[in-house]
This record gives sequence, structure tokens and C-alpha cells, in this order.
Amino acid sequence: MAAAQGQRSDGAGEMESTEGKVAESAPLPFRAAVEALRGARLRPEIEIDPTRPPQRLAPHAYALEAAVVDGDEDLADGRLVLLHDPAGHDAWQGTFRLVTLVRAELEAEMAADPLLPEVCWSWLTGALQARGLACGEPSGTVTRAGSHYFGGLSERPPASQIEIRASWTPREGPGGVPDTAAHLAAWCDLLCQVAGLPPANQGHGDGSVVSLPQRRGPQTP
Repeated sequence: MAAAQGQRSDGAGEMESTEGKVAESAPLPFRAAVEALRGARLRPEIEIDPTRPPQRLAPHAYALEAAVVDGDEDLADGRLVLLHDPAGHDAWQGTFRLVTLVRAELEAEMAADPLLPEVCWSWLTGALQARGLACGEPSGTVTRAGSHYFGGLSERPPASQIEIRASWTPREGPGGVPDTAAHLAAWCDLLCQVAGLPPANQGHGDGSVVSLPQRRGPQTP
């Protein structure tokens, strides 16, 4: 069975590894949604693998972890979890929910931008809108943190990190199955944007999304 078409990290097994298994007794819509995740085609900078999903958030769950890689350097990383409750969930207003964590190191000038949280949230909503994805009940937090090192670590320069935690309800299509492949691709667009990479298609995007300078140089207008 094919995995999501980004790069695979060294030593990774197939999607049917312990972390990637889905029980045959799982509901058909959930299995179809997971199958779509496995078949998604992603940017080559993305390394992606299944990981152990949370056990108590929903009756059925599937999780992926990904990193944006440039040579030996991880520019950003994150986790995407697909939850499914066939009985529905009042807070979700649906039977599926996507939950994510995205984080990246920032340069000092980016970390100091007072609009950083709003910009990062616009990256998420813009990534979904750019792919024509409807979602309900979005919620989340954007956290910026700074680290200063002392003692035996005092030679390290100060570091800043951005962290986006979010969840949303994907619109269900035929058979009650959401387009999880498109949601995964939009999530990877967010991951790449947080990492400072230019869009894969400069003409594909939402003009309402504000951009910060890339971490590897000034952004091209």
C-alpha cells in the first residue's frame, strides 16, 4: 500500500507498520479517510511517517509526523492527527476532526514582530482556503517562546520558536468521507511556509494571507 508521496525518513517502515495499522473492524469512512492520507502526493522537502496516535480523544485515530528538511537541517516539524467518532461529536459538529501541532525555530527579527501570531494563524486558514477546503469549528493557539542559555550552555545563542496548535472539522463528502489528502497537502503547505520556503506554485494562494520574511533571506514579492 502506497505511503504519502513525500520523502520517507531513514529506516522508516511501510505505512502498515505498528504505528500505521488500521483495524479491519474500523468504520469504512475512517478507513477510506486514512487510505486517502496514505496516497497523498506531497512536496519533496517533506519527510513524513505514521506515528502512534492518541488513544483517548476519539474511538478511532490515525497520526502522521512530518518535517521540512533541507540537507541535514530540519526547518520545521509537526504532527497531524485524524480523529473519527461515528456517533458524532457536539464540539466538532461532525464525525471527523483534524488536530495539528506545527513548530519551527525563528530568526530574532521574525520573533519580535508583534503581528506574528495573527500572521501564523492566517497561514493555516489561507492554506486551507487556497485548496478550496471548507472546515468548521476551527480553534487553536499560536505560541512564541524564547530560550536563553546559561552555565554549560552559555555559548549557545538565544533561540526563538513558534508553535501552532489547531484543530478543525473537515467537510464530509460522499459516503461521509472528508478529502483528507487535500487537508494533508494544505497542512504541508503550512509546514513549508512556517519553515520559510517559497510556495510550490507562486500563483496558487490566497492574496489575503500576510507573509513574513523568509528565514533564509528576504521574501520575493
